[in-house]
Parts: sequence; structure tokens; C-alpha cells
Amino acid sequence: MRTDTIFYQLFQTFPNLLFELIGQPPEMAQGYQFTSREIKELARRFDGLFLPPEDATDLLIYFVEVEFQKKEDFYWRLFAVIFVYLNQYKPTQGFRAIALFASRCCDPGVPQYYQQFTRSPSAGEPPLLTRLYLDELEEPANVSLGLGMVKLVVEDKPTVIEDAKQLVEQTQREISEAGWQQKVVELIETIAVYKLPQLKREEIEAMFGLQELKQTQYFQDVAAEAEEKGVLKGKLESVPGFLALGLTVEQIAGALELDLEMVRRAADGELESIINESYQSESSDI
Repeated sequence: MRTDTIFYQLFQTFPNLLFELIGQPPEMAQGYQFTSREIKELARRFDGLFLPPEDATDLLIYFVEVEFQKKEDFYWRLFAVIFVYLNQYKPTQGFRAIALFASRCCDPGVPQYYQQFTRSPSAGEPPLLTRLYLDELEEPANVSLGLGMVKLVVEDKPTVIEDAKQLVEQTQREISEAGWQQKVVELIETIAVYKLPQLKREEIEAMFGLQELKQTQYFQDVAAEAEEKGVLKGKLESVPGFLALGLTVEQIAGALELDLEMVRRAADGELESIINESYQSESSDI
């Protein structure tokens, strides 16, 4: 899974997270709408866009971009999209761009043309461009769920499982509403699987606990997969019987709505290998 997708879900779940990251009171998130608007001229969307109410002219628009690889044209693209957005929507508020990098080595450096945006426009005001390096974030005494999940994305792999367990426990302590708790647990699970794609199913089950796991998208996907494999297995097992009745491979494939080559292989006794290959193909597409 791409990290910008993970951060989109993080900001959607914890709108106050952005303000925590830039050192502002989390309460500032109240009234903001987190969205992702398309820039028509470029057919591109921001990783995150925090919009204040239209009549709140004293509040800023926050453009957020997440980058986990070094791209030399990062700032050129970022400001190009910002200015196209301003032309397209013509907002009345000012703006601030937030660039979130996995580490300092992912930052290609601000081009000279845009250096002016790294300086405060006036005393006491933040610059129009803020750069944050997620692996250098200071850890407060009490880490919020949102910040804890950001750290989970960028931390070293040996600690991922233990930290994911602690975040699940923190979620259970701090969130009482069942639907929101489930959504947060799913997001923690998504990050853990993203960090450790080689995790076995048993390890993930142990990490989240059976009851929590049953509520996650992961568990539901596994259940759906098992059901699909059962249906597929039943169809493939019927192939020899249809052949004995004199049906052709083509007729069987059409009747069962199966790939022709799959039916041929089932006729040759390759049942289990077909099912396993089908599952692996679906997994690689996710």
C-alpha cells in the first residue's frame, strides 16, 4: 500500500493530527473539513487538503503532501498544483503548504525560486512552506493515537509488532464508540501489514487478538477469500464428472464460467495448484 494512502486515512480519522505535527493546538482542527479535491488542469489530487469554513477568512487552507522517496521535482509539482488550485477555486483565505518527508534524505531541497516561501512573511507568522521529517519528530510525554500511528509508519521494523499491540490497547482504552474503534484498529493493522508484508496470518491474529481481528477488514477479506476458494474448488472438482459425460473442455468452461486453461489443468489433476495460484494472483493485485 502506498504511504500517501495511509496518511490520507490517518488525516481522515484524526483531523487534529496535522495541527499536532506543526505544533499548533489540536483544537484548531475544529471546523476544518479534510478532503481531497481534484485539480482539473493537472488531473491530480493533494494527499491532504484542510479547508476552513468559507466565511472564516482568518483561517488558513493547509495543503499537505507526503513523500517517502526523493523526487527532484517535488517542490515544482507541489507549488504548481497549489497555484492551479488557487486559480480554479479562488478561495478568500491564505494558505500554508506542509511537506511531510519520511526522513531528511527524501527532501530534494527547495529550489531557489521557492526559497521565499521558507521565510516568515512577517514577525510571529509561520512561513508558507513547512517541512517536517517524520523520523525526527520529538516524542511528547503522552503520545496521541494519531502521532503514535505516524511513528509506526516510519519506525524500524523490529519494534513494529510490539508497538502495534500497544496502539491497539491504547485504542481500546481511549475510544469507546465501537465503529470508530474498529476503524482505528483496521488502520493500525493496515500499517503493520504494510511495514511487515511477510507476516504470517497467525502472527497478525496474535497481534490483534481474535475478537478485535474479527471486526477488521483483514479478517473479513480472509473469510471472503475462503468462501471464494470453496466455490472455485467445487467447480473445479466437477470438471472430471462433466468430462465423463462427454462434454468438451470449452463447454465446461462456459457452463462453469471458468477460464479455459483453468479447466484444462483441472482435467489434468492440478486442482490445488490452480486454487493457490488464483489466490496469489488476487493478493498481488491488492
